[in-house]
Amino acid sequence: MNATQSKGSIMVFVRAPIPGKTKTRLIPALGKKGAARLHASLIEQTLYRIQSVDDVNITLWCTPSTEDSYLQACAERYGIALKAQSGQDLGSRMQHAFETTLRSAPWTIILGTDCPDLETCDVQQAIDAMHNGADAVAGPAFDGGYYLLGLRRTSASLFRQMPWGTENVWEITRNRMEQLSWNYTTTTWHHDLDRPEDLENFPNLPDFLHNIHEQHEKQKKSV
Repeated sequence: MNATQSKGSIMVFVRAPIPGKTKTRLIPALGKKGAARLHASLIEQTLYRIQSVDDVNITLWCTPSTEDSYLQACAERYGIALKAQSGQDLGSRMQHAFETTLRSAPWTIILGTDCPDLETCDVQQAIDAMHNGADAVAGPAFDGGYYLLGLRRTSASLFRQMPWGTENVWEITRNRMEQLSWNYTTTTWHHDLDRPEDLENFPNLPDFLHNIHEQHEKQKKSV
C-alpha cells in the first residue's frame, strides 16, 4: 500500500446546485434560484473549511453526474477529484461510496453540505477518533439525522431500509452500530439547513441569503 492509499479519506457528498432540483424543501422560502444559490454557498463553505485538514484524501462525490460546471470548478479550485455517486437512493449511494473507498483507505468519513455551522474542528475531531481506533464516528444533527459519518469498515445494515430525511435516522443508525458491537463515538451536534423553519437557527447567515428570502417573500405577495 503506497502513501496515498494509507491515508484516511473524506468524501464530500454533493448534489449539483441546479434550480428546482436541489434544496427543494427550501423553495417555498427562497425560490428555485435562491435555494440553488444557498446550496452552492454551502458546498463552497464546506470545502473551504476542510481544505486545511492535513494528511487526508478529499473527494467530491457528485449527483446527478460529475459533468456539472459548478462542481468541476470547485474541484479545480480546491484541487480535489470528482467521483460519481451510484445507487437508487441515498443509502445505496452512500454504501457504494464507502465500499469503494475502503478498498484502498484504512477509514473514510462521509460529509454532507447541509450544515452552515460546521467547523474545521468538527471534522478534525472525527479524524482523531478514527486515528484512535474507533470503528465509527458520527456527527449527529438536531433534526434526527447526521451531517457526518466515518467508518473503518462498512455494513449494509447502516444504509438499507433507512427512513432517510426523518427524525429517526441517527437513532436507528446508532442502534444498528450497537447490534454490530462496534466501538463508535460522536462529534458536536449541529443543525442542518433543509427546511424553511431551519432558517431561524442561523441568524448570522450571509446577508445575501436573507436578502434572497426577503425578495422571494415580496414576489409572492405581489402575485
